[in-house]
Amino acid sequence: MSQKSLIKNLPAIVGKGYGKYWHSTNFYRVVKGSRGSKKSKTTALNFIVRLLKYEWANLLVVRRYSNTNKQSTYTDFKWACNQLGVLHLFKFNESLPEITVRKTGQKILFRGLDDELKITSITVDVGILCWAWFEEAYQIESEAKFSTVVESIRGSLDVPDFFKQITVTFNPWSERHWLKKVFFDEDTRRADTLALTTTYRVNEWLDEVDIQRYEDLYLTNPRRARIVCDGEWGVAEGLVFDNFSVVDFNIDQTIQRINKTTAGLDFGFTHDPTALVCSVVDLEKKEIWIYREHYQRGMLTDAIVKMLKDNQLERTLLTADSAEKRLIAEIRSKGISGIVASYKGRGSVMQGIQFLQGFKIHIHPSCENTIEEFNTYTFAQDKEGNWLNEPIDKNNHIIDALRYSMERYHIKQKSTQFDVLRAGFGL
Repeated sequence: MSQKSLIKNLPAIVGKGYGKYWHSTNFYRVVKGSRGSKKSKTTALNFIVRLLKYEWANLLVVRRYSNTNKQSTYTDFKWACNQLGVLHLFKFNESLPEITVRKTGQKILFRGLDDELKITSITVDVGILCWAWFEEAYQIESEAKFSTVVESIRGSLDVPDFFKQITVTFNPWSERHWLKKVFFDEDTRRADTLALTTTYRVNEWLDEVDIQRYEDLYLTNPRRARIVCDGEWGVAEGLVFDNFSVVDFNIDQTIQRINKTTAGLDFGFTHDPTALVCSVVDLEKKEIWIYREHYQRGMLTDAIVKMLKDNQLERTLLTADSAEKRLIAEIRSKGISGIVASYKGRGSVMQGIQFLQGFKIHIHPSCENTIEEFNTYTFAQDKEGNWLNEPIDKNNHIIDALRYSMERYHIKQKSTQFDVLRAGFGL
């Protein structure tokens, strides 16, 4: 397909809502988008078209963790090439991963911020590394980490239409995130920035089921709908927890240093996920370090058992939702010997929440669903808008699992069939 015919077909392939973004040559091109706002797919399409147009350009694609690129951005580029009918013009190396324009040797390179200093030394054989795309940038904990990579996009070429550009795409969460100050607040945002907010309403490819799922949120959880559907920042007012932060910590060293791990499991199936959370607890310093999660709908018993074994939890004391005692017994019979039922007495929810509020909670950036829940779990309000001492029972599956996992440190229970098991674990 020629460049001319490719451009002619673009409106039908790309759709509407991103005209200004598509043509921007600002140094910073930033999109804060709701779920389903087609920002990632549009960005992939845009870069494929640009690489074929500008033979001097190379692209660096960055996510917080390198292993997440292959299942997301790399796949998006392959999809974009198929949509545009230009798959044959590119060579795909899945093992790296890496994508090369066959005719010119231009590259799309994929890296993670696991070690941002390694990124600064990247070079290319053809043209110049002039563009970078930071996908799911809300996972990046600090402006400093981001800036280290930005500074590696340097140099110039004496060619027509040359420009350098940093593209940033993400789903919004907390208004306290550095992205808001750096790109969206008028008094502090960086120069030469195009910053946009998009929503699912610009995505004409969504079907009725997808749209209804978003619309239902306005009725079931209006606060979360503002973030998930409208692409707005999460507001701190009314949050159940304001004692948490996203921190990149060394998991193995933290486990060895504190040596007190705990795990919780909340069951779901069709509408709610089965949620696992693993953390390290420092009772003396009153700190919790959340380092692992699992969050998946439709899990049958065998799938749950396999997931727990994959996470090496066969012999770990694992406190699970007591509403599913039969399921707990089945899981134990299949080799997860440390699983026990949670305590669900009168007032146990608020008791558990208040206990957690007494800790500093550190969340590893790989725990995406945990970060979302802590940023959207709020207290209910009465008709006059007054805050009640009662949380909204929505979007709290990881948090429920965390409550269960911490019960052994603050709830004095009557004798149960699991006391012997608990004693066997030294608790």
